[in-house]
Amino acid sequence: MEESSYLYDVLEANGSPSWDDQNHQCLDELDNVECLRRKIKFYFMNPCEKYHARGRKPWKLLLQIIKIAIITIQLVSFGLSNQMVVRFKEENLMTFKHLFLKDYVNGGTDVNAVYRQADVYDHIDYVLEQYGHLHNITVGNHEYEKNGTFYNPVTVCQEFYRNGTIYPGNETFEIDVQVQTDCVNVYPMHHPSSGEALPNLQLHFKRMLTVKITFVLKAINLQTVRHRELPDCYDFTVVITFDNRAHSGRITVDLESDVDINECRDWKVTGASARNVYLTVLFDCFIIITCISSFALCTRSVVNGIRLQFEYTLYSRNQVPWSDKLEFLNGWYILIIVSDTLTISGSVLKMEIQTKVLTSYDVCSILLGTGTMFVWIGVIRYMGYFRKYNILILTLRAAFPNVIRFICCAGIIYLSYCFCGWVVLGPYHEKFRTLNTVSECLFSLINGDDMYPTFKDMKQKSSLVWIFSRVYLYSFVSLFIYMVLSLFITIITDTYDTIKQQQQSGTLTSDLQKFMSGCTDPPNSGMYRLDENKGLLNCCLGRCRKRLTSEA
Repeated sequence: MEESSYLYDVLEANGSPSWDDQNHQCLDELDNVECLRRKIKFYFMNPCEKYHARGRKPWKLLLQIIKIAIITIQLVSFGLSNQMVVRFKEENLMTFKHLFLKDYVNGGTDVNAVYRQADVYDHIDYVLEQYGHLHNITVGNHEYEKNGTFYNPVTVCQEFYRNGTIYPGNETFEIDVQVQTDCVNVYPMHHPSSGEALPNLQLHFKRMLTVKITFVLKAINLQTVRHRELPDCYDFTVVITFDNRAHSGRITVDLESDVDINECRDWKVTGASARNVYLTVLFDCFIIITCISSFALCTRSVVNGIRLQFEYTLYSRNQVPWSDKLEFLNGWYILIIVSDTLTISGSVLKMEIQTKVLTSYDVCSILLGTGTMFVWIGVIRYMGYFRKYNILILTLRAAFPNVIRFICCAGIIYLSYCFCGWVVLGPYHEKFRTLNTVSECLFSLINGDDMYPTFKDMKQKSSLVWIFSRVYLYSFVSLFIYMVLSLFITIITDTYDTIKQQQQSGTLTSDLQKFMSGCTDPPNSGMYRLDENKGLLNCCLGRCRKRLTSEA
């Protein structure tokens, strides 16, 4: 990228003009190159240097500081509200287990299960009886679901194989794998007696897969009133499952609750006003306006960087490496743009939740939480302008490609251990029952957590599998803790040492840095200021004046 050769090629392509023409053309080319240097150098300045160079106030920096404060306040406010919603769901689920599961023990580690046919009927009768007396036993504001003026029934469904004859004594069986479902609607609120509520219920235990009891209960979350928020109305779809798919003589009993949050149809709150709700909505509107402004400014900076990259590429005759091209694409601006998009979407959704138009708490929490996380991460960009903090950011950026390649290779080994542990140790160890739990267990082992219980909880029912588990666990721990992690740390430390040496020696490592080093004008020299009428850089004006003076 030598300027002399570039100018020589331009002269050669235009023929052989006179010496005066050559002199004027060389000066024009030098002016363009110098202007490009200043434009690129100005683009990579920090906000303080840009202020001294052109007198522009650092609006993006000020907006980011304001955003951090107001978005954090918004997230804390919504987080407290979301905690009340989650707490109400969890406590209702625990309430339903105590109300409808017979002999349920709070905090018990064992799964609820029955082993006799009579116990199955007793548990079903208990559920229906408790449901029929719900108004008399519950301490909450639970109510039956209605369809008009009629109560909706409880649905009892039995799933079983269509046909089958099983004779374990003779080691013979005949089975039709088609699953048949029989459902019965029961109105226990009209017939509290279990015998009247569910007459002639016959369970085919040898062919039975599951029995599911489904009903819907309604409730209102009144605890939000204390925080001056309108309460939500909840529909709890309760499903009690008797699982006999293993046909092992043990039927597990489980209760699950699916929650649907709705806007209450009619409400009246006395002793409080809706002023707090309106102020919250106005605060969310202010956040949206701030994020839109930040989005516009960062988008403009990204577009300017792309245009400048095209100019530099054209000057270098398309011989610019990708590493230099990516320098013009500021990843921090892209991160802020993504953060603004998530925050705007989350704020709009939060406003709809506050006004009871929507009730998507989980989606809103993901959008606001991720947006706030990116806003705080974006602060690192401004810390990078300090030399001692900048080395950390440079190390992370330089080591990122090598770290990704290393993780891809290590991930293949990690997945091989996951699949092997799931297949071999899954039937004998609780932590290896699913691929998800296997991955979590192995990741904990890498970090040195829960190591002894993982070895200890291995069942010794098969000597061969027990020996294999020892070889498996010892080899995994030795490979990943003593080798993989050590190599990973080495990659980071080597990159850190390289960056530190470059900063101490002042070595210019890229063609772009070498090109910018040709511009020695300080930010307060006045050479970077824009012409207010034409919007062009004044960097060319100084050289034009010098050229006119020399001609005169």
